[in-house]
Amino acid sequence: MTNTHAKTRAAIHRALLLICLAVIGVGCKDSSESLLGDFYVTSVAPVRAEAKHVIDQALADSDPVARVNAIEVVGTTGRVDFMPKVQRLLQDSAVPVRFATALAVGDLRYAPAKTSLTPLLKDQDSNVIIAASYAMGRLGAEDYYRVLIEGTESKDQTVRANAVLLLGKTGERKYLDVIKAAQEDRFSSDKVRFQALEARARLGDEEVLQRLWAVVYSSYANDRAMGVRAMGALGTARAKEILMTKLDDTVPEVRVVAAEELGRLGETIGEEEVLDVFEQSLISSLEKQDIERIHVLVALAIGQIRTPALIKRLPQLLKNDSKYVRIAAAKAVFQCDMM
Repeated sequence: MTNTHAKTRAAIHRALLLICLAVIGVGCKDSSESLLGDFYVTSVAPVRAEAKHVIDQALADSDPVARVNAIEVVGTTGRVDFMPKVQRLLQDSAVPVRFATALAVGDLRYAPAKTSLTPLLKDQDSNVIIAASYAMGRLGAEDYYRVLIEGTESKDQTVRANAVLLLGKTGERKYLDVIKAAQEDRFSSDKVRFQALEARARLGDEEVLQRLWAVVYSSYANDRAMGVRAMGALGTARAKEILMTKLDDTVPEVRVVAAEELGRLGETIGEEEVLDVFEQSLISSLEKQDIERIHVLVALAIGQIRTPALIKRLPQLLKNDSKYVRIAAAKAVFQCDMM
């Protein structure tokens, strides 16, 4: 393996273990509701308790990355039943955990946690303050969104990137000009500019299509994967067409991400590709870390595509040696519950 390829794989692996901020769409499938319903009862319902156990364990894990990933699962699948446990993590010692918890409170508009958010509005970390302000805005105190606007001009590029991303998550198109300004600011980092593109896509700004197209066909696999996710957030007919071309990408991980995004948009065309990548990973000579990354992506894709052929792989993934794979598989089970 070349040095460049090793660095690319390491970058993708790190990205997998960070919080995923994509908004999950339920979508409709072409499969017969009755047939799929019967299949669900026999194949997914029996592992629902196991999936819940996985997330319960992850929320209490000593590893902050596991806690962050579990919180993200709760926030994106609407599992309010976990929120009393999640709410306690607003006082967690790890900055990423406090950040993720505040986002989950905002995403679910979990009003019981509003009082607990107050200390985070003066947190020692600016990123946490931005996340808490986003949550307050989602709970009805929209004046707090001004903190996000101010954050887009921060000298700290991480703060700036997070502020742009969260403005996109508000769903308010009135913030498009602020996001564009951050994207065009000569002092903004590449990360800020990409987050601005994704935020604009999330807000339905079709002007970003051409720029995202360039990212999707970048020579760097990690960039292509990020571009594919942003293209999925845009979700237009043309975006779908471009995503379908990425099912033939040279890198398996990119193909699976494309299949996942198409599934999010109600297209099951990527089912065969996900199955193929999964089966190949079981007989390959890849390193353990590479297989873990692929299995995380496969589980996430299953949660969006949700066809019988894919769903029946979930019990196996829930028993994977990697807790990150198990968390992703639990997320897929919960997403099947949303059908």
